Amino acid sequence: MIQFSEEKLAKVKEIIARYPEGKHKSALIPVLHLAQEEFGGWLDVPVMDYVATLISIKPIEVYEVATFYSMFNMKPVGKYVLEVCQTGPCMVSGSDKIISHIKNKLGIDAGETTEDGLFTLKPAECLGACGYAPMMQLGKHFREHLTTEKVDAIIEELRAAAKN
Repeated sequence: MIQFSEEKLAKVKEIIARYPEGKHKSALIPVLHLAQEEFGGWLDVPVMDYVATLISIKPIEVYEVATFYSMFNMKPVGKYVLEVCQTGPCMVSGSDKIISHIKNKLGIDAGETTEDGLFTLKPAECLGACGYAPMMQLGKHFREHLTTEKVDAIIEELRAAAKN
């Protein structure tokens, strides 16, 4: 049975309480973030259905939001999600080269996860750091002015962190 831990459920209730009666749908995005964190880094249908019951909205309303925003994962992902910006300014600055390098280095294609479960490559739409292109989002952090050498160092840093 899918259920938040007591700690997370308390946080969900606190988030929902921020909004007036009839406006609880406004809590959806922050609750989806908690659900993704709590249930393995991605949102499957039973998890989204559970979120719908907590907020008292229709499941389709949850699916629409979860599938619209790239920050939500609709399938299992690696421990580290490398979200490389692929829009205009980053592309002009070489993000296509960075994406190709990551594909070759990790032996995966866009949207795939390495066999060891460490890395998922996820091309992203604009991440709002055009002046620092090419760039990637790695969890809550941005890595900017990427080169293939910087990407290699990031991957090795993450591999080392995973061993600890």
